[in-house]
Amino acid sequence: MLKLKKNVSRKKLPSVTIVGAGKVGYQLGKILNANGFQIKEVFSRSISKAAKLARISECGFTTDLSMINTTSDLYIVAVKDDAIASVIEELQKVLPAETLIVHTSGATPVEPLRKIFPRFGVFYPLQTFSTESTPDWSLAPICLDAASEADLEFLKKIAGSFSRKLYFVNDEQRAVLHIAAVFANNFSNHLFHLSKMLLEEHNLSFDLLRPLILETAKKVQNHSPAEMQTGPAARGDQHTLRAHLEFLKTSPELSEIYRVLTESISRHIKS
Repeated sequence: MLKLKKNVSRKKLPSVTIVGAGKVGYQLGKILNANGFQIKEVFSRSISKAAKLARISECGFTTDLSMINTTSDLYIVAVKDDAIASVIEELQKVLPAETLIVHTSGATPVEPLRKIFPRFGVFYPLQTFSTESTPDWSLAPICLDAASEADLEFLKKIAGSFSRKLYFVNDEQRAVLHIAAVFANNFSNHLFHLSKMLLEEHNLSFDLLRPLILETAKKVQNHSPAEMQTGPAARGDQHTLRAHLEFLKTSPELSEIYRVLTESISRHIKS
């Protein structure tokens, strides 16, 4: 468990209830607890997930939204996108109208919150999460939005306790950001998976690619991805491209992905 920072009094910091104990809720509970915030309660429909996060967050838990505590300063809804609206509607039945409530979604607008709670916002950490490892929160962008300047400042103070990178991002900007994140993270990770499958089919280890992947990620920290583009498509090496496609002809899926990405790289190199 992350240790509480020295000289931090929980009594002086806002109290938080976390609604949802998946990857995002789990990591938020850990970091907020570590920074002295009082996690009053955790909700999850899964009793095992709720209990696990409650242990980490040093608080109680519930699997029944109708029984959730009603006195926290902030409610963070960290559930799947398609569950946000229904969870908000359930919370409307028990929480005071003046409750400050935020969701953590990059793809969902504030509308499901705006319709019900006058004090609403977004607390979107732009990072990939798992329950097995702890991210470097100091470098994780936290994208914030709120209905009022006062509540936005309140969210900034909470996010600023563990991240140096705070951004105001509205619905339209957040939608674009989320799509870009899918390209940068989800799609690239899937390509890692396909690479691993291809290697293992020919008795080669994915470990051979790990240094290459790491070096590629390092380069884009300080340079434009376009400047760093390498490979046969960037060089216009038609001989190698034909050889690769010939090799992949027994796998229509990989062949098509290779072709589409090659054509995209070629167009952007020329432009």
